[in-house]
Amino acid sequence: MKKSSKAKRWGDATLAIHAGEEKFRIGAAVGTSIARTANFTFSSTEEMKRWAEGKSAAYIYTRYGNPTLTIAEQKIAALEGAEAAVVAASGTAAVSAALLSVLHAGDEVIASRQLYGGSYRLLRDVFPRFGIGVRFVESDLAGIEKLASARTKSLYIETPTNPTLRLVDLKKAAAFAQEWGLVSIVDNTFASPVLQKPLSMGFNIVVHSASKYLAGHSDVIAGAAAGSKVLMDKVRSNIIQIGGSMDPEAAFLLIRGMKTLEIRVERQCRTAMAVAKFLEKHPKVARVHYPGLPSHPDHKLARRQMRGFGAMLAFDHKGGLAGARRFGDRIRVFLLAASLGGVESLAILPIYTSHYNMSPAELRAASVEPGTVRVSVGLEDPEDLIEDLRQALA
Repeated sequence: MKKSSKAKRWGDATLAIHAGEEKFRIGAAVGTSIARTANFTFSSTEEMKRWAEGKSAAYIYTRYGNPTLTIAEQKIAALEGAEAAVVAASGTAAVSAALLSVLHAGDEVIASRQLYGGSYRLLRDVFPRFGIGVRFVESDLAGIEKLASARTKSLYIETPTNPTLRLVDLKKAAAFAQEWGLVSIVDNTFASPVLQKPLSMGFNIVVHSASKYLAGHSDVIAGAAAGSKVLMDKVRSNIIQIGGSMDPEAAFLLIRGMKTLEIRVERQCRTAMAVAKFLEKHPKVARVHYPGLPSHPDHKLARRQMRGFGAMLAFDHKGGLAGARRFGDRIRVFLLAASLGGVESLAILPIYTSHYNMSPAELRAASVEPGTVRVSVGLEDPEDLIEDLRQALA
């Protein structure tokens, strides 16, 4: 029987472990090597000349590329179903490099209003200083067609949103961007490529704070973008020129973390559902924000476009800010710490962390209450987490 010329695509768990790493099986190291070097030698002046002309893929300087970084990039590209990927020194470096690859002075970007606070402040405070306009749209995309103009060049969204887990319809957003000729960019950090693959739904670029689920151990700051090779070449150029390149040690930690990505996320999703159900019934909780609950306004959309509901959730304490602070000061298993996606369960008050320096009107638009608590569910025993929540809310 003639073999099919098209090999079956590996599953996410296999890709996370093997993509980007050539194993020769005999005498080869199983672990990933770190190219701990700032620069690389040329074989000859002819190779140096070819590199300068763009005809050689030789490594020259780690800011431009490094073998360890390349492995991380190939893993992320494989997981997202992308032609190429680029890693960066932080999630913010990846977001800014991706946006600046398509935006110039005089251009505008349409962005979802509910964003990670750092991304919102980048759009609100930094981009206007360079002549880039920003128009915000709600997560349901209502009235988005009225925001587009000849100046609009990009659509930037985040789904699920930080911190109240609203969802944006990816297919609807991608169709709008295609109709208007916009480059569509989505922050896929909260879902990870295990739960959601936006490129397959029509998006052009996916960005990540790779510090979170991709690395998964709260020990590295990293970012990534994935998409077509043409777009990633532009993103890489920005990272090289602005200087947001990843360090090889960080790339190694990212690679190591990605090898357990699927099993971590699947376990965290199961525990998050148990936690969300407990909180929804607690008398001191006004509202739980978790797309896995039927009470969530985007529950049906989550079922359509995600493989699972994620390990992030938020809740509004009936006691307002005072109640949320009492809760935060009493937790023992959960850690009172920023960031997310690691093996440790974390809790924060967004008004003091991810959404600091935002006006009351901006907080209301982001659905952040004074008593909102954001929770990142880790890998501890679910019973221990629920008991900790019970005593902290008591």
